[in-house]
Amino acid sequence: MTPDVAILGAGPAGSTLAALLAQRGYKVLVFDDAKRPELLVGESLVPATVPVMQRLGIEEKVKTYSQHKPGVTFLHRHGSRVDFTFGVVAGTVPYAYNIPRPQFDDTLRERAEELGARFITHRATVEKGDEAREIQLSAETLAAARLDGHPKLLIDATGRARLFARTLRIGAKTGERSDVAYFAHYEDFRHDFPPDGQVVITILEQGWSWRIPLPGRLSVGIVIHKDAAKTYGSTPEERLDHALRTEPLLKDQAKDAKRVTPVMTYTNYQLVSDRGHGPGWAACGDSFGFVDPMLSPGLFMALESARLLDTHVFSKGASVLDRPGEMAAGFAGAEAELRDWHQSWWELIRHFYDGGIFSMYETGTNFSAQFKGWPGIRFVEDHMTKHIASMASGAFTRRKYSRGLVSFMRKYMLRNCRPPEDYAVLPVK
Repeated sequence: MTPDVAILGAGPAGSTLAALLAQRGYKVLVFDDAKRPELLVGESLVPATVPVMQRLGIEEKVKTYSQHKPGVTFLHRHGSRVDFTFGVVAGTVPYAYNIPRPQFDDTLRERAEELGARFITHRATVEKGDEAREIQLSAETLAAARLDGHPKLLIDATGRARLFARTLRIGAKTGERSDVAYFAHYEDFRHDFPPDGQVVITILEQGWSWRIPLPGRLSVGIVIHKDAAKTYGSTPEERLDHALRTEPLLKDQAKDAKRVTPVMTYTNYQLVSDRGHGPGWAACGDSFGFVDPMLSPGLFMALESARLLDTHVFSKGASVLDRPGEMAAGFAGAEAELRDWHQSWWELIRHFYDGGIFSMYETGTNFSAQFKGWPGIRFVEDHMTKHIASMASGAFTRRKYSRGLVSFMRKYMLRNCRPPEDYAVLPVK
Protein backbone atom coordinates (compact mmCIF):
# COMPACT_ATOMS: atom_id res chain seq x y z
CA MET A 1 0.00 0.00 0.00
CA THR A 2 1.09 3.53 -0.75
CA PRO A 3 -0.79 5.59 1.84
CA ASP A 4 -2.38 8.92 1.11
CA VAL A 5 -1.02 10.26 4.39
CA ALA A 6 1.83 9.08 6.59
CA ILE A 7 1.81 10.26 10.22
CA LEU A 8 5.03 10.16 12.19
CA GLY A 9 4.16 9.62 15.85
CA ALA A 10 1.35 7.69 17.55
CA GLY A 11 0.68 9.92 20.54
CA PRO A 12 -2.71 11.58 21.10
CA ALA A 13 -2.34 14.01 18.17
CA GLY A 14 -1.14 11.41 15.68
CA SER A 15 -3.63 8.72 16.67
CA THR A 16 -6.56 11.16 16.75
CA LEU A 17 -5.73 12.48 13.30
CA ALA A 18 -5.30 8.93 12.01
CA ALA A 19 -8.73 8.01 13.35
CA LEU A 20 -10.39 11.09 11.85
CA LEU A 21 -8.80 10.47 8.45
CA ALA A 22 -9.67 6.78 8.50
CA GLN A 23 -13.29 7.73 9.21
CA ARG A 24 -13.20 9.71 5.96
CA GLY A 25 -11.74 6.82 3.97
CA TYR A 26 -8.16 8.04 3.65
CA LYS A 27 -5.39 5.44 3.47
CA VAL A 28 -3.31 6.23 6.56
CA LEU A 29 -0.02 4.84 7.80
CA VAL A 30 1.27 5.75 11.27
CA PHE A 31 4.89 5.28 12.30
CA ASP A 32 5.25 4.48 16.01
CA ASP A 33 8.63 4.13 17.72
CA ALA A 34 6.85 2.44 20.69
CA LYS A 35 8.89 4.43 23.21
CA ARG A 36 6.76 5.87 25.99
CA PRO A 37 7.65 6.71 29.58
CA GLU A 38 5.65 5.20 32.41
CA LEU A 39 4.17 8.60 33.29
CA LEU A 40 3.21 11.47 31.03
CA VAL A 41 2.02 14.99 31.71
CA GLY A 42 -1.53 15.39 30.47
CA GLU A 43 -3.43 13.28 33.00
CA SER A 44 -6.17 15.84 33.57
CA LEU A 45 -8.44 16.82 30.70
CA VAL A 46 -10.59 19.88 30.11
CA PRO A 47 -14.25 19.47 29.11
CA ALA A 48 -13.54 20.60 25.55
CA THR A 49 -11.93 17.19 24.90
CA VAL A 50 -15.23 15.38 25.41
CA PRO A 51 -16.81 16.22 22.00
CA VAL A 52 -13.78 14.78 20.18
CA MET A 53 -13.98 11.59 22.25
CA GLN A 54 -17.66 11.35 21.46
CA ARG A 55 -17.01 11.83 17.75
CA LEU A 56 -14.49 8.98 17.82
CA GLY A 57 -16.84 6.81 19.88
CA ILE A 58 -14.42 6.24 22.76
CA GLU A 59 -15.93 8.17 25.67
CA GLU A 60 -17.71 5.18 27.21
CA LYS A 61 -14.47 3.17 27.16
CA VAL A 62 -12.45 6.06 28.62
CA LYS A 63 -15.04 6.42 31.37
CA THR A 64 -14.44 2.84 32.55
CA TYR A 65 -10.84 3.46 33.61
CA SER A 66 -10.82 7.19 34.38
CA GLN A 67 -11.88 9.51 37.19
CA HIS A 68 -14.76 11.92 36.58
CA LYS A 69 -13.50 15.52 36.92
CA PRO A 70 -16.09 18.14 38.00
CA GLY A 71 -13.81 21.17 38.32
CA VAL A 72 -10.65 22.74 39.71
CA THR A 73 -9.77 24.31 43.07
CA PHE A 74 -6.99 26.90 43.42
CA LEU A 75 -5.30 27.35 46.81
CA HIS A 76 -2.87 30.16 47.52
CA ARG A 77 -0.06 30.34 50.06
CA HIS A 78 -1.76 33.45 51.51
CA GLY A 79 -4.88 31.45 52.33
CA SER A 80 -7.15 32.35 49.40
CA ARG A 81 -9.23 29.67 47.74
CA VAL A 82 -11.03 29.80 44.40
CA ASP A 83 -13.31 26.96 43.21
CA PHE A 84 -14.36 26.52 39.59
CA THR A 85 -17.09 24.13 38.49
CA PHE A 86 -17.48 23.19 34.84
CA GLY A 87 -20.71 23.56 32.90
CA VAL A 88 -21.89 26.73 34.66
CA VAL A 89 -23.01 28.12 31.29
CA ALA A 90 -25.86 26.34 29.53
CA GLY A 91 -24.72 24.32 26.54
CA THR A 92 -21.15 23.78 27.75
CA VAL A 93 -19.85 20.37 28.79
CA PRO A 94 -20.10 20.12 32.61
CA TYR A 95 -17.34 17.56 33.23
CA ALA A 96 -14.03 16.14 32.08
CA TYR A 97 -11.86 13.16 33.04
CA ASN A 98 -8.61 12.50 34.87
CA ILE A 99 -6.96 9.76 32.86
CA PRO A 100 -4.17 7.19 33.11
CA ARG A 101 -2.27 8.53 30.10
CA PRO A 102 -0.76 5.27 28.76
CA GLN A 103 -4.20 3.65 28.73
CA PHE A 104 -5.80 6.70 27.11
CA ASP A 105 -3.12 6.79 24.40
CA ASP A 106 -3.68 3.08 23.75
CA THR A 107 -7.43 3.68 23.41
CA LEU A 108 -6.85 6.34 20.75
CA ARG A 109 -4.50 4.08 18.82
CA GLU A 110 -6.84 1.09 19.03
CA ARG A 111 -9.73 3.20 17.75
CA ALA A 112 -7.66 4.42 14.81
CA GLU A 113 -6.78 0.81 13.95
CA GLU A 114 -10.43 -0.24 14.21
CA LEU A 115 -11.30 2.48 11.70
CA GLY A 116 -8.67 1.26 9.24
CA ALA A 117 -5.46 3.16 9.95
CA ARG A 118 -2.32 1.04 9.71
CA PHE A 119 0.43 1.28 12.31
CA ILE A 120 4.05 0.18 11.95
CA THR A 121 6.56 -0.03 14.78
CA HIS A 122 9.47 1.87 13.31
CA ARG A 123 11.35 5.06 14.12
CA ALA A 124 10.88 6.95 10.88
CA THR A 125 13.64 9.17 9.53
CA VAL A 126 13.27 12.03 7.08
CA GLU A 127 15.41 14.20 4.84
CA LYS A 128 15.02 17.43 2.94
CA GLY A 129 13.15 17.10 -0.32
CA ASP A 130 12.56 19.45 -3.23
CA GLU A 131 10.16 22.28 -4.08
CA ALA A 132 7.18 19.95 -4.51
CA ARG A 133 7.94 17.97 -1.35
CA GLU A 134 9.88 20.01 1.18
CA ILE A 135 10.57 17.00 3.38
CA GLN A 136 10.41 13.30 2.60
CA LEU A 137 10.84 9.87 4.14
CA SER A 138 14.29 8.38 3.89
CA ALA A 139 14.89 5.37 1.64
CA GLU A 140 15.49 3.25 4.74
CA THR A 141 12.09 4.19 6.17
CA LEU A 142 10.30 3.56 2.85
CA ALA A 143 11.90 0.12 2.74
CA ALA A 144 11.05 -0.67 6.37
CA ALA A 145 7.40 0.16 5.68
CA ARG A 146 7.45 -1.76 2.37
CA LEU A 147 5.96 1.15 0.49
CA ASP A 148 5.72 1.08 -3.29
CA GLY A 149 5.81 4.88 -3.45
CA HIS A 150 6.05 7.97 -1.30
CA PRO A 151 2.90 9.15 0.55
CA LYS A 152 1.33 12.30 -0.85
CA LEU A 153 1.47 14.03 2.54
CA LEU A 154 3.52 13.70 5.71
CA ILE A 155 2.30 14.77 9.15
CA ASP A 156 4.75 15.49 11.95
CA ALA A 157 3.22 14.21 15.20
CA THR A 158 6.56 13.47 16.87
CA GLY A 159 5.72 15.78 19.77
CA ARG A 160 8.46 17.82 21.35
CA ALA A 161 11.05 16.14 19.15
CA ARG A 162 9.68 18.41 16.37
CA LEU A 163 11.36 16.21 13.78
CA PHE A 164 10.35 18.19 10.68
CA ALA A 165 11.06 21.60 12.19
CA ARG A 166 14.50 20.49 13.31
CA THR A 167 15.28 18.96 9.92
CA LEU A 168 14.20 22.13 8.13
CA ARG A 169 15.68 24.40 10.82
CA ILE A 170 12.38 26.13 11.50
CA GLY A 171 12.58 28.33 14.58
CA ALA A 172 10.10 28.76 17.40
CA LYS A 173 9.03 31.23 20.05
CA THR A 174 9.37 30.01 23.62
CA GLY A 175 7.49 31.06 26.73
CA GLU A 176 8.28 33.51 29.47
CA ARG A 177 9.18 31.04 32.21
CA SER A 178 12.08 28.68 32.86
CA ASP A 179 10.30 26.10 34.99
CA VAL A 180 10.76 22.40 35.57
CA ALA A 181 8.23 19.90 36.92
CA TYR A 182 8.75 16.77 39.02
CA PHE A 183 5.81 14.44 39.51
CA ALA A 184 4.83 10.94 40.55
CA HIS A 185 1.85 8.87 41.67
CA TYR A 186 1.06 8.31 45.35
CA GLU A 187 -1.17 6.21 47.52
CA ASP A 188 -2.48 7.40 50.92
CA PHE A 189 -1.92 11.04 50.01
CA ARG A 190 -4.70 12.93 51.77
CA HIS A 191 -6.96 14.78 49.33
CA ASP A 192 -9.99 16.24 51.11
CA PHE A 193 -11.51 18.24 48.27
CA PRO A 194 -15.03 17.13 47.38
CA PRO A 195 -16.58 16.35 45.03
CA ASP A 196 -14.62 13.30 43.94
CA GLY A 197 -12.21 14.02 41.11
CA GLN A 198 -11.67 17.70 41.91
CA VAL A 199 -8.21 18.78 40.74
CA VAL A 200 -6.27 21.06 43.10
CA ILE A 201 -3.71 23.64 42.00
CA THR A 202 -1.69 25.12 44.88
CA ILE A 203 0.40 28.28 44.69
CA LEU A 204 3.41 27.48 46.87
CA GLU A 205 6.18 29.47 48.52
CA GLN A 206 8.17 28.57 45.42
CA GLY A 207 6.27 27.75 42.23
CA TRP A 208 3.05 25.73 42.24
CA SER A 209 1.83 22.16 42.51
CA TRP A 210 -0.92 19.96 41.11
CA ARG A 211 -2.93 17.16 42.64
CA ILE A 212 -4.90 15.05 40.18
CA PRO A 213 -7.13 12.27 41.53
CA LEU A 214 -6.83 9.05 39.51
CA PRO A 215 -8.44 5.69 40.22
CA GLY A 216 -6.71 4.34 43.34
CA ARG A 217 -3.97 6.99 43.46
CA LEU A 218 -3.10 10.66 43.27
CA SER A 219 -0.83 12.31 40.72
CA VAL A 220 1.25 14.96 42.50
CA GLY A 221 3.62 17.37 40.84
CA ILE A 222 5.59 20.48 41.70
CA VAL A 223 6.53 23.19 39.20
CA ILE A 224 9.42 25.48 40.11
CA HIS A 225 12.03 27.65 38.43
CA LYS A 226 14.96 25.53 37.27
CA ASP A 227 17.40 27.48 39.44
CA ALA A 228 15.24 27.09 42.54
CA ALA A 229 15.01 23.36 41.84
CA LYS A 230 18.77 23.00 42.35
CA THR A 231 18.37 24.05 45.97
CA TYR A 232 15.86 21.24 46.61
CA GLY A 233 18.33 18.40 46.08
CA SER A 234 20.42 16.74 43.40
CA THR A 235 17.89 14.24 42.00
CA PRO A 236 14.24 14.48 40.91
CA GLU A 237 13.29 12.25 43.85
CA GLU A 238 15.03 14.51 46.36
CA ARG A 239 13.50 17.64 44.87
CA LEU A 240 9.93 16.37 44.90
CA ASP A 241 10.34 14.92 48.39
CA HIS A 242 11.78 18.22 49.66
CA ALA A 243 8.72 20.13 48.46
CA LEU A 244 6.32 17.63 50.02
CA ARG A 245 8.17 17.81 53.36
CA THR A 246 8.58 21.59 53.55
CA GLU A 247 5.73 23.33 51.72
CA PRO A 248 3.06 24.32 54.30
CA LEU A 249 0.15 23.51 51.98
CA LEU A 250 1.48 20.04 51.13
CA LYS A 251 3.37 18.57 54.07
CA ASP A 252 0.40 17.57 56.25
CA GLN A 253 -1.44 15.95 53.34
CA ALA A 254 1.70 14.09 52.24
CA LYS A 255 2.92 12.83 55.63
CA ASP A 256 1.51 9.29 55.17
CA ALA A 257 1.87 9.17 51.38
CA LYS A 258 3.59 6.30 49.63
CA ARG A 259 5.14 6.92 46.21
CA VAL A 260 4.26 4.07 43.81
CA THR A 261 5.95 5.22 40.59
CA PRO A 262 9.28 6.72 39.59
CA VAL A 263 9.57 10.52 39.67
CA MET A 264 9.35 12.01 36.20
CA THR A 265 10.83 15.30 35.00
CA TYR A 266 9.14 17.66 32.58
CA THR A 267 10.67 20.80 31.07
CA ASN A 268 10.13 23.30 28.23
CA TYR A 269 6.86 24.86 29.17
CA GLN A 270 5.68 26.76 26.15
CA LEU A 271 6.69 26.82 22.50
CA VAL A 272 5.06 27.75 19.20
CA SER A 273 6.76 26.98 15.90
CA ASP A 274 7.43 29.79 13.44
CA ARG A 275 5.91 27.65 10.67
CA GLY A 276 3.63 24.65 10.85
CA HIS A 277 3.30 23.47 7.25
CA GLY A 278 4.95 23.50 3.84
CA PRO A 279 4.87 21.65 0.50
CA GLY A 280 3.98 18.05 1.29
CA TRP A 281 3.87 18.29 5.08
CA ALA A 282 2.17 19.73 8.16
CA ALA A 283 2.73 19.62 11.92
CA CYS A 284 0.16 18.39 14.43
CA GLY A 285 0.01 18.63 18.23
CA ASP A 286 3.17 19.36 20.21
CA SER A 287 5.18 19.27 16.99
CA PHE A 288 3.62 22.63 16.17
CA GLY A 289 3.42 23.99 19.70
CA PHE A 290 2.67 23.20 23.31
CA VAL A 291 1.09 25.08 26.19
CA ASP A 292 2.11 25.60 29.81
CA PRO A 293 0.40 22.84 31.86
CA MET A 294 -1.27 25.27 34.27
CA LEU A 295 -5.06 24.67 33.67
CA SER A 296 -4.32 21.37 31.80
CA PRO A 297 -4.85 22.46 28.18
CA GLY A 298 -2.12 20.29 26.64
CA LEU A 299 -4.00 17.17 25.64
CA PHE A 300 -6.95 19.20 24.44
CA MET A 301 -4.61 21.11 22.13
CA ALA A 302 -3.30 17.82 20.73
CA LEU A 303 -6.83 16.64 19.92
CA GLU A 304 -7.90 20.08 18.71
CA SER A 305 -4.96 20.40 16.33
CA ALA A 306 -5.97 17.10 14.73
CA ARG A 307 -9.57 18.27 14.47
CA LEU A 308 -8.54 21.56 12.87
CA LEU A 309 -6.41 19.85 10.23
CA ASP A 310 -9.31 17.52 9.50
CA THR A 311 -11.80 20.40 9.26
CA HIS A 312 -9.72 22.77 7.16
CA VAL A 313 -8.08 20.25 4.83
CA PHE A 314 -9.13 16.62 4.93
CA SER A 315 -12.88 17.23 5.06
CA LYS A 316 -12.58 18.21 1.37
CA GLY A 317 -11.90 14.60 0.38
CA ALA A 318 -8.78 12.72 -0.72
CA SER A 319 -8.64 14.64 -3.99
CA VAL A 320 -7.48 17.72 -2.05
CA LEU A 321 -4.08 16.04 -1.80
CA ASP A 322 -3.71 16.60 -5.55
CA ARG A 323 -4.50 20.33 -5.23
CA PRO A 324 -1.47 21.78 -3.45
CA GLY A 325 -2.71 25.37 -3.50
CA GLU A 326 -6.02 24.51 -1.87
CA MET A 327 -4.30 22.22 0.61
CA ALA A 328 -1.82 24.95 1.58
CA ALA A 329 -4.67 27.42 2.11
CA GLY A 330 -6.41 24.90 4.35
CA PHE A 331 -3.30 24.33 6.44
CA ALA A 332 -2.83 28.09 6.75
CA GLY A 333 -6.38 28.40 8.10
CA ALA A 334 -5.81 25.63 10.64
CA GLU A 335 -2.51 27.16 11.70
CA ALA A 336 -4.11 30.58 12.22
CA GLU A 337 -6.69 29.04 14.54
CA LEU A 338 -4.01 27.10 16.42
CA ARG A 339 -2.00 30.26 16.98
CA ASP A 340 -5.08 31.96 18.37
CA TRP A 341 -5.65 29.01 20.69
CA HIS A 342 -2.09 29.24 21.98
CA GLN A 343 -2.36 32.98 22.50
CA SER A 344 -5.73 32.66 24.25
CA TRP A 345 -4.55 29.96 26.63
CA TRP A 346 -1.42 31.89 27.49
CA GLU A 347 -3.38 35.08 28.19
CA LEU A 348 -5.58 33.17 30.65
CA ILE A 349 -2.71 31.25 32.24
CA ARG A 350 -0.74 34.47 32.70
CA HIS A 351 -3.61 35.88 34.81
CA PHE A 352 -3.01 32.97 37.20
CA TYR A 353 0.76 33.19 37.13
CA ASP A 354 0.94 36.94 37.77
CA GLY A 355 -1.71 36.90 40.50
CA GLY A 356 -4.44 38.75 38.64
CA ILE A 357 -7.11 36.06 39.11
CA PHE A 358 -6.66 36.03 42.88
CA SER A 359 -6.78 39.85 43.09
CA MET A 360 -9.98 39.88 41.04
CA TYR A 361 -11.49 37.20 43.25
CA GLU A 362 -10.58 39.13 46.41
CA THR A 363 -12.07 42.31 44.92
CA GLY A 364 -15.33 40.48 44.19
CA THR A 365 -15.48 38.90 47.63
CA ASN A 366 -14.93 42.23 49.37
CA PHE A 367 -17.50 44.03 47.21
CA SER A 368 -20.08 41.34 47.93
CA ALA A 369 -19.49 41.66 51.67
CA GLN A 370 -19.51 45.47 51.63
CA PHE A 371 -22.59 45.89 49.45
CA LYS A 372 -24.48 42.77 50.47
CA GLY A 373 -28.02 42.89 49.19
CA TRP A 374 -27.40 45.58 46.55
CA PRO A 375 -28.93 44.73 43.16
CA GLY A 376 -26.37 43.69 40.59
CA ILE A 377 -23.48 42.81 42.92
CA ARG A 378 -24.19 39.07 42.83
CA PHE A 379 -24.79 39.22 39.08
CA VAL A 380 -21.36 40.73 38.41
CA GLU A 381 -19.64 38.18 40.65
CA ASP A 382 -21.46 35.24 39.04
CA HIS A 383 -20.87 36.67 35.56
CA MET A 384 -17.10 36.83 36.09
CA THR A 385 -16.95 33.37 37.64
CA LYS A 386 -18.91 31.85 34.77
CA HIS A 387 -16.67 33.35 32.13
CA ILE A 388 -13.40 32.44 33.83
CA ALA A 389 -14.58 28.89 34.53
CA SER A 390 -15.79 28.51 30.93
CA MET A 391 -12.48 29.85 29.61
CA ALA A 392 -10.61 27.31 31.74
CA SER A 393 -12.87 24.55 30.42
CA GLY A 394 -11.96 25.28 26.81
CA ALA A 395 -15.48 26.47 25.95
CA PHE A 396 -14.89 30.26 26.06
CA THR A 397 -11.09 30.36 25.89
CA ARG A 398 -10.97 32.12 22.52
CA ARG A 399 -14.10 34.26 22.93
CA LYS A 400 -13.26 37.93 22.47
CA TYR A 401 -15.89 39.03 24.97
CA SER A 402 -14.60 36.70 27.71
CA ARG A 403 -10.98 37.66 27.12
CA GLY A 404 -11.88 41.35 27.04
CA LEU A 405 -13.99 41.09 30.19
CA VAL A 406 -11.15 39.55 32.21
CA SER A 407 -8.64 42.08 30.89
CA PHE A 408 -10.98 44.99 31.63
CA MET A 409 -11.70 43.84 35.18
CA ARG A 410 -8.02 43.22 35.78
CA LYS A 411 -7.00 46.66 34.48
CA TYR A 412 -9.71 48.90 35.89
CA MET A 413 -11.71 47.20 38.65
CA LEU A 414 -9.22 45.95 41.26
CA ARG A 415 -10.20 47.58 44.57
CA ASN A 416 -9.47 46.95 48.24
CA CYS A 417 -7.33 43.88 47.59
CA ARG A 418 -3.76 42.66 47.66
CA PRO A 419 -1.93 43.74 44.51
CA PRO A 420 -1.49 40.96 41.92
CA GLU A 421 2.25 40.76 42.54
CA ASP A 422 1.53 39.54 46.09
CA TYR A 423 -0.35 36.60 44.60
CA ALA A 424 2.10 35.87 41.77
CA VAL A 425 3.69 32.47 41.25
CA LEU A 426 7.34 32.99 42.16
CA PRO A 427 9.91 33.22 40.80
CA VAL A 428 9.73 34.26 37.14
CA LYS A 429 12.57 34.48 34.66
